[in-house]
Amino acid sequence: MQLSELRNICLKCTDCPLHATRLNLVFGSGSENTDVLFVGEAPGKNEDETGTPFVGLAGQLLDLYLEAVGIARDKVYITNILKCRPPMNRDPNPEEQAACMKYLDRQIEILDPKIIVCLGRISAQKLIDPNFRVTQDHGKVYRIDGRTLMGTYHPAALLRNPGCKGDTLRDFEKIAETIKGVTENG
Repeated sequence: MQLSELRNICLKCTDCPLHATRLNLVFGSGSENTDVLFVGEAPGKNEDETGTPFVGLAGQLLDLYLEAVGIARDKVYITNILKCRPPMNRDPNPEEQAACMKYLDRQIEILDPKIIVCLGRISAQKLIDPNFRVTQDHGKVYRIDGRTLMGTYHPAALLRNPGCKGDTLRDFEKIAETIKGVTENG
């Protein structure tokens, strides 16, 4: 299966009520031939309007971090667990996460990334460890099912709590080092 086929399947999804209120499906964007996948939680207002993940203020902050450590956004793939926006940008509830996880699992299967970076607690709890605490576990490197995973603060959280920006920059520096090490060593 190709990502375009999976996207078409997602467009028809009615597994949770969010499909009825979305403006656009926010499937993912970036290089389909990448070793690196960034996974957030759910689209926000700007993402729902454009159909592209991480384009609002949080996305602009993500772009700054990527640029600061020399990671080109168009060389990675960026998606979210949820493909539709929760009302008022609230956290995705467990039922919504469960409805969309099969799509994220397929995206991971199709992209076959060597590195997955979880942006925020919710994606880290889904992909790394249900007990992941971003304040304690950010920046730690995990090996799961032959892949390298790391969790860091969600850029939207940094907009609310700028005191964590230094930790996040160090996490992104570690992400860049990890990408270099993993991609050079196969």
